Amino acid sequence: MSKTLFRRFALATAIVTLLVIVLGAYVRLSHAGLGCPDWPGCYGHITWPTQPDDVQRAAEVWPERPLEVPKAVKEMAHRYLVGVLGPMIVVLAWMAWRRRHEPGQPLVVPLLLVAVVLFQAVLGMWTVTWKLKPLIVTAHLVGGMTTFALIVWTWLRVHPAAILRVPLQSLRPWIVTALVLLAAQITLGGWVSTNYAALACPDFPTCQGSWWPAMDFREAFVLWRGIGVDYEGGVLDASARAAIHVIHRLGAIVLTLYLLWLAWRLYRHGAGTLAGLMLRLLALQLTLGIANVVFGLPLAVATAHNGVAALLLGSVLALLAASQPVRLQR
Repeated sequence: MSKTLFRRFALATAIVTLLVIVLGAYVRLSHAGLGCPDWPGCYGHITWPTQPDDVQRAAEVWPERPLEVPKAVKEMAHRYLVGVLGPMIVVLAWMAWRRRHEPGQPLVVPLLLVAVVLFQAVLGMWTVTWKLKPLIVTAHLVGGMTTFALIVWTWLRVHPAAILRVPLQSLRPWIVTALVLLAAQITLGGWVSTNYAALACPDFPTCQGSWWPAMDFREAFVLWRGIGVDYEGGVLDASARAAIHVIHRLGAIVLTLYLLWLAWRLYRHGAGTLAGLMLRLLALQLTLGIANVVFGLPLAVATAHNGVAALLLGSVLALLAASQPVRLQR
């Protein structure tokens, strides 16, 4: 089995993972996360009820969640795509195992991916059965980003491009810091979305007409509120949602300043191409974030905000890979 085949399959798996992330965001943002109240089927069907008798039976079994076909279609489309991704990850791990004696072949990460995607399936089930509990939905989002990051890392480890072999070893601690800050910001973004706090501040750059509105930080970051509550639409009041939103904005400022400083250091070390890619994605992400507020969370813009976050994560991982060129050349 050739290295080229493994590399191309890893890239294809990363692309499918990105599509899963984007489609998952689309489902969540279009309020279709409970389009099917059961799991893994939909109202007891592999697809969704289509016959009048089946629709009537679904209404009797799930009277609190009447069938809305457009939402059910979105939810099941996401599950079908995940059903494609899971086997691809298993095949990627199998290919890595077959090539385990080849120089420079990643093995631990591809095998770890199998465990991650299995846990993701459990989180996906809990997302539905625990009625969009914010902690679980946020963990599901972070798990998706983690899956994407691990697959991209696997691909980078076998990538032949000279762009990934620039002398960045001295910047490695700062690149790791950037990765940690970005991961924290992505997690905060997930908390904003799952608590329906994206429009808690309908203006920009102020929030509710103030630089520091009334905010309830204690309630904003309560992680566990028990099981059985229907979290669709959110359960927090305006002050708690504003606190979440403002913290996410402050996180964006910190991350932006840090990445700008890191890009300056990267240019000085001859990594202008990678720095430029990171800055372009950062600028696009900031633009999408502001547009979400100014234009009232358009579905396409909000969905793209999730996808670009994943791509920005990939660009920082490319920097991390470039900071250890010796391993990439083994």
